Order: sequence, then C-alpha cells, then structure tokens
Amino acid sequence: MYNNNALLRRLGMALGLMAASMAASADNADKPNFLLIVADDLGYSDIGAYGGEIETPSLDALADEGIRMTNFHTAPTCSPTRSMLLSGADSHQAGIGNMAELLTAEQKGKPGYEGYLNDLVATLPEVLRDNGYSTSMAGKWHLGRTEELSPATRGFDHSWVLVQGGASHFDDGRAIIGVDPKAIYLEDGKQVEVPEGFFSSDFYADKVIEYIDAAEDKPFFSFLAFTAPHWPLQAPDSYINKYEGRYDEGYEAIRQQRVGKMKEMGLIGHELAANVPFDELPSWDELTDEQRKIEARKMEVYAAMVDNMDHNIGRVMNHLEKMGELDNTVVLFISDNGADGNSPEVLPRNEEWIASEYDNSYENIGRKDSYIWYGAQWGQVSAAPYPMWKAYPSQGGLQVPAILSLPGESGGEINHEFFHVMDVMPTFLELAGIDQPTSPYNGRKIFDIQGVSMLPGLKGKAEKNRVVGWELLGRAAVRKGDWKIRLLEEPYGPGEWQLFNLAEDPTETTDLAAKKPEKLKEMLVEWDEYIRRNGVIPADPADMRKVGYSFTTCLYGKCVE
Repeated sequence: MYNNNALLRRLGMALGLMAASMAASADNADKPNFLLIVADDLGYSDIGAYGGEIETPSLDALADEGIRMTNFHTAPTCSPTRSMLLSGADSHQAGIGNMAELLTAEQKGKPGYEGYLNDLVATLPEVLRDNGYSTSMAGKWHLGRTEELSPATRGFDHSWVLVQGGASHFDDGRAIIGVDPKAIYLEDGKQVEVPEGFFSSDFYADKVIEYIDAAEDKPFFSFLAFTAPHWPLQAPDSYINKYEGRYDEGYEAIRQQRVGKMKEMGLIGHELAANVPFDELPSWDELTDEQRKIEARKMEVYAAMVDNMDHNIGRVMNHLEKMGELDNTVVLFISDNGADGNSPEVLPRNEEWIASEYDNSYENIGRKDSYIWYGAQWGQVSAAPYPMWKAYPSQGGLQVPAILSLPGESGGEINHEFFHVMDVMPTFLELAGIDQPTSPYNGRKIFDIQGVSMLPGLKGKAEKNRVVGWELLGRAAVRKGDWKIRLLEEPYGPGEWQLFNLAEDPTETTDLAAKKPEKLKEMLVEWDEYIRRNGVIPADPADMRKVGYSFTTCLYGKCVE
C-alpha cells in the first residue's frame, strides 16, 4: 500500500554506518546522546504531525526532521508500558504484570506482580550509566513508591519524579484518587515538595535542562516523562484561551476532520474509515446547549495541555541546539498508551471525593481546583481512526504516535512497520554500540530482553511473523504478523476471543473467528505460550471490580455497561 523505498535506501546506508562506527569503540567520544520523551495518555491523532488540529509546532518539526512511525505499540496503560520501555522485557517479567493499584488477591505476592520495577531486569539507564553515560529523568515514574524503589536505585544519576500515576498539574500537591490524596515527589530518591508556581510540564522541562547541563563532558540519556495530558485536565489560562470556540463543532466533526487529514498525509489508507464501536453514548446533536458548552470546554483544556507540552519540548530542543548537542542526539517521542476515553465512573471511589473537594463549574474548568476528564466521545476523537482507548487492547488503546529523529538523517519520512515499546532499549543500545545485558548482570539474575532493535524495521527488514502479547485488567490480545486475537469482556466485546486481519482491517471492524477457526486455533497456541513464557496470572473482570475498578462508561446518564 505504501512506498518506503527512498527512505529504506538512505536509512540502510546511514544506520549501517552509524551502528558500525559506534560498535567499533565503546569509548568513542562521539557516542550519541539520547532524549526520550513520553506523553501521558496522548491519543494517536492529537498532534499536528498525526492529523490533529492542536498546535504542536515542536513535534511537527521533529517529525519533519525524523521518522513518523504509524504502527508503534505500547501496553494499554501507563506503568506496564514504562516497565517495558526501561527494561526491554515484558511487563509480567519486570514486576508490573498488573498496575500496583489494581492487583488482585491471586496476583499479589507472585513473581512479576511486585507492583514495582523489579530486580529481574536490567534497566536502560543502568546499562547506559555502566558504559559512561550521564543519566537523568524528570516527570512521572509510577514504577515504585518508596526511596528504595526510586529512579535513584535503577540507574539514574539525577531524577525529580512523581511516584504515583498522576497528580494535580499545579502546586497544590494533590494526587488523583481520594484514597491517596497527596502526591509524592522524589528528587534523587529523597522526598520533596513542589515549589510555588509549579506547573508540571514547565517544571519537568526545566529539570531536564538542568540535568543535561550537569552531564558536562559525558554523553547523556535524558528521560522527559510528562504527566500531560493525563487527567485531571488542567492548564494555564493563556493556553486554554487559545482554543476558545475551537471545539464547538462537536466530536463527530473533529474526528472526521482528523481522519481526512491523516489520509492526506499518508498516515492511513484512503479507504480506511474510523471505527467508533458504541452508539449508546449521546451524539453531539443529542446534547443540550449547556452540555455542548461544557464538553467543548473540556476539549479546549485538553488541547491547551498538549500545546503547553509541545512548547516545553521545543524549549528542550532549542537548548540542545544552543549547546551544539542537537545534531548528536537521538530523540524519540511516544505516548505511554492510547487516549483515555474512560469516564470517572471507572474509579467509583472518586466520585464523592471529586464532588466534595473540587469546583467543576464551567468557569473554573481547567484551573487548579478543578478535576475533569474528557470522556469517551472525545477519547474516540483522540484515538481516531482506531477503536476504544486506554486500558483496552484494541488498537485505540495500543497504537500510539511515535517520532524518531536520528543524527545525520534526513527526515519527513513515514514508516509503517510494526514496533513495540520493548524495542526502545535494544535500539538505543545498538545505536550506542553497547551489548545487551546478559544474566548475571551486576551480581543478579535478569531476564533477557524480549524487544528487538528497530533498526532493521526502519530499513524494511522487520520480522514479518513476530509474536507479541498483551494481558491486563482481565483483557488480552496476541498479535502474530498481521493477525490479531483480542479478548474483551461484555459489553465492550463478546466475552470470547475475536480474530482480526489487521492488514485488511486495521480498525478491527470484522471478527473472523467463526470464518477462520484454524487461524484462531493457531493464535490461541501463541496465547498459551505467551502465558507460559511470561508467568501471566490472568485477571477476571469480577476480580477487578473487587479491587475498585469499574467497567462502566457513561456520558450524561447514558452508559455502556
């Protein structure tokens, strides 16, 4: 469907020369720097480079100078993704077989379900630091709450992090769930408070710049882990005001515009239609004038958060350019999972707390003492053209924007090969000329890296029948080449395995399980092997409800449940 021949020829020569040169001498002073940027809950179509209307000139420029990957996959939620990103191993090996907050009774205490990044994996910063790199991060950690489990113990020289899954983006220091109301921040493993005037994306960019400057004559690995645009949706007024009236057309119109733009850009095929799987939720025309006003405001705030994040990415990139380091820096930008179209009902313990503690009046939406989500309909806009959203192993929850910029490479190209977040660590190590860690490492047993270097895939030589699995929150999927099986509980699926051919049906509209029973059987063998290899203890939806996770999605009294 797509022609990457020009990219493949140029990329093959450049990457081959780069990898060979770097491998020739591990002590080479010209080792590349690495800047890893992760957005939190950003949808596939939100930024300009992926068809969105939100102003993202910094990321658009990065795409013009780099490679847009259209088929990059993560876990369905944040901490499993982060564990794989930093280890190259499956999350069930790395300690985040389930999110720490939602471990079931059967999972607690079991290997791979520690609820933190365990010692059975070597981390990317650990290996880079062992090979002469200065390593630092700022932003969201979510891989261990205590000083002993902080970035300071997992390979980072310097770090300033939020340990939980989210928090207020302003300086009030509130967390995101009522049972854990105070956000915890650590600097170099020691607890600190946010400074007055704190806004998350601004501050994390400041810290990353500070830590890069401290690297002095060493090559650096810098991890900028934004908490934007994760709820609560909050942004400075000046950014919110930029988008006033922009979303008054409603979610259906904006989704259609984005899909059309993606087709023009060559990101998706012209025959592709967006898959919006639920008609139970109210359309824009079914809302009252007041409801439309509120819903448009929510999206204005979301757009403001993305815009502000992009501004801060630009600040970091400009700083690298002024330092003379940008041309020697590998830059990778991804989202940690698909857009979050869930509604507050998914965490029922929060409803009473939000109502009593926050002012969500229209005039206050997006400010420090407000707490809002943008919900399923806007979530399907952000995930367009793919179905569903965060927490589901549908393509809308797994397929994310990903931009890679390599030193010395011409850019503006689009790559459609399959990549997985586990591939980041082996790719960075290959570019640095560093061998993958083997067991034992630093005196402890570790799992092998499961990810594979992306460099062959960028040259058109990816493994065509690669098998990758997902399991989280009682939901599951396996992909083998272009084939995928998916298990979703009712009402989001049939409660049994479905089969899709993603080459012909990338938005998962047609279940082929009944028509191709032999292919389904073959894929289920891969599922069994995935469970065995990774020590998976599948959760049951009923068990998830026991730990406080709801399966309800609602908008103005209409629910999918």
